[in-house]
Amino acid sequence: MIKCLVHTTLRILLSSPLKLSFSVSHCSSVHTLPDKHGLLARLKQCSTFKHINEAYGFMVSRGLDQDNLFLSKFLETCSSLGLARFAFSIFTRNIRPDIYLYNTMIQILSQTEYAKDAILLYTKLHILGFRPDTYSFPFVLKAVTHLTALEVGREIHAQVIRIGFDSDPHVATGLIQMYSTCRIILDARHLFDEMCYTDLISWNAMVAGYVKNGDLDTARALFEQMSERNVITWTTIIAGYAQTNRSEEAISMFQRMQLANIEPDEIAMLAALSACAQLGALELGEWIHNCIDKQGLFRIVPLTNALIDMYAKSGNIGKALKVFENMRHRSVITWTTMIAGLALHGLGVEALEMFSRMERARVKPNDVTFIAILSACSHFGLVDLGRCYFNIMNSRYHIKPKIEHYGCLIDLLGRAGFLEEAQELVRTMPFEANGAIWGSLLAASRIHGSVELGEYALRHLIEVEPHNSGNYTLLSNIYAAREKWDAVGKVRKMMRDSGVKKSPGGSSIEVNGAVHNFIAGDKSHLLHIKIYEVLYVINYQLKLAGYVPKIWQGPLDLDEG
Repeated sequence: MIKCLVHTTLRILLSSPLKLSFSVSHCSSVHTLPDKHGLLARLKQCSTFKHINEAYGFMVSRGLDQDNLFLSKFLETCSSLGLARFAFSIFTRNIRPDIYLYNTMIQILSQTEYAKDAILLYTKLHILGFRPDTYSFPFVLKAVTHLTALEVGREIHAQVIRIGFDSDPHVATGLIQMYSTCRIILDARHLFDEMCYTDLISWNAMVAGYVKNGDLDTARALFEQMSERNVITWTTIIAGYAQTNRSEEAISMFQRMQLANIEPDEIAMLAALSACAQLGALELGEWIHNCIDKQGLFRIVPLTNALIDMYAKSGNIGKALKVFENMRHRSVITWTTMIAGLALHGLGVEALEMFSRMERARVKPNDVTFIAILSACSHFGLVDLGRCYFNIMNSRYHIKPKIEHYGCLIDLLGRAGFLEEAQELVRTMPFEANGAIWGSLLAASRIHGSVELGEYALRHLIEVEPHNSGNYTLLSNIYAAREKWDAVGKVRKMMRDSGVKKSPGGSSIEVNGAVHNFIAGDKSHLLHIKIYEVLYVINYQLKLAGYVPKIWQGPLDLDEG
C-alpha cells in the first residue's frame, strides 16, 4: 500500500514539479534530497492537499514517516489546513508511536468533530502501557470539554489524582475549563482555590467559567482581584456583558481596556460593536471602525457584518451601505444584516431589492433572512409579497417555517387589516401561539379598533405573560378610543388584583462618547433639573403652537387608584 503511494506520488512529481522546490532534479540522488530541516521549512509552505500529499511521498521515500518527532510536525501542518481526518489516517500507519506522537494526535482531534476519537486514543494509551504526561491530560480534557462529556471528565480527573498531576497548573486549568463548560462551577472554583500556583491562564479560565455560567457579577469580582490581565481577560468580560444585554457595562469595560493600553482583538471589537448597536453608541462604533481599518482587520467578514449592524441600528444606514458595498466577500449573514437594516430605516423597497441582489449572487438565504424579509413586508403592508415569500421558503429553499416566521406573517396580516385570516393562521399553524403572536393580534386590534379581538388576544396573553403591563395598556387604549371608561376601570382593577405594575418607558442618548439613560419619572441624572427645565419650555412652545394632545392615544397611567 505504502509502496503504491510512493510510486503514485513520484509519478505526480515527474509530471508536475511541486511548487515547494521538491523538483525532479532532487530525485536524481539521495544526497541532493532536502534534509530534515529543509523538509520542515518546506512543510510550512504547504497550502493545499496536493502539497501535503506530495510532501508525504518524500517522507515515505526517506523513512521519515516513522520518525515520530518529524511526523508530529507533519500532522500539525495537516491540522492547520483542516485535514484532521487525513492526519489521523497517516498516524495509524506509524509502526512505533510514542507518547509525543499520541499527544499530538489527541490535540489535533480534540476540538474537531472527531473529538470522540481523541478520547479513544487517550484510552488506547493506557491499554498499550504508556503513562500519560502533563500534555496528555490538557489535550484530552479539551476533547471532553468539546463534547461536554462530564462523566468521562470525572474519570480523567480521578486518573490525574492517581498519577499525581493534580498540582500541575496546566492540568488543573484543563479541569477548570472542563467543569465550567459542563456547568459544574463549584467544582471548578474548588480546583482553582486549591491550586498551589495560579497563573494568568488559570485566572482567565476561572473568569471565563463564571461568564459561561451566567454569573457575571462573580466573574467581575474575580476580574478586579487580578494583578495581571491580558486581552483575553478583558475580552471575556466584555463579551459576557454584551451577550447578556448589559451593554453599558460592556462599553464601560471596553473603554477601561483602552485606558489600560490593551489593544483589542477582533473578538473584543465584535462584542463592543454589538453593545454599541444595542445602545446606538455611534461615536464609539466609529472609533472601533477606525481601529479595524488601522489594524487591517476589514477583511474579517464577521467584523464587517457587526459594523453594518452597528451603523444600521445607530441611525446611519448610509454608512452601513458603504461598508456593505466595499466588502469583497459577503456571507449570508452580511446580506441578512443589510436587509434587516434597510427595513429598520423604512426602506422597504430597497430591502426587497437587496434580497433580489442576494438571489442573483447565488447566496442561499437562511431562516433569519426570511424573518428580515417578512418583517420588511409587514412594516410596509406588502401582504401579497409577504405571502409569496412565506411560501417560497419551503418550496424553493426547503426552509421549514418556524414560529418566528408565522409570527411575522400574522403581524403582516393583522397590520393590514386581514384580521380573520390572521386569526385563522394562529389556529392552524403547527405551533402553540406565544406572547409575541398574541401581542401582534392585540396590536392589530388596537390599530383597527376591534374590541372583540383585543379581548380575545389579552385573555391568552394573560396566560403566557401575566405580568406584562404593556398588554393591559394596549387593551385599555382600545377601550379609551371607544370611550368605554367602565371597561378602562376594569382593566385597572384587573392589574391591581394581579399585582401588575406599569413599567416606565426609557430611552438613551450618546453624547461625547458617553451613553446617558433616562427612565420616565426618574430624577437620578446629575443634570435632571436642567433637563426638566428644557422639557417645560418645549411643552410651553407646543401649547403656543396650538398643539393639543389626545390623551386617550397615549398609555394611560394605570397605577392610579
